[in-house]
Amino acid sequence: MSFTDKVKNEAEELTGKAKQAVGRATDNESLVAKGEAQETAAQAKKAGEHVKDAGKDVRDAFS
Repeated sequence: MSFTDKVKNEAEELTGKAKQAVGRATDNESLVAKGEAQETAAQAKKAGEHVKDAGKDVRDAFS
């Protein structure tokens, strides 16, 4: 995973957490849900990148 991808995913995750916090503070369930979805999407992207990196490591080990 490139550094840029890591920063983008982390920023997206933090944005989702911020949306959740604002939604809870303002009693806006829709914003909370959007924040949760955004955070989950960022975590899924990070997990996918970790799997891809692990696959590259395995490939390199057998090369």
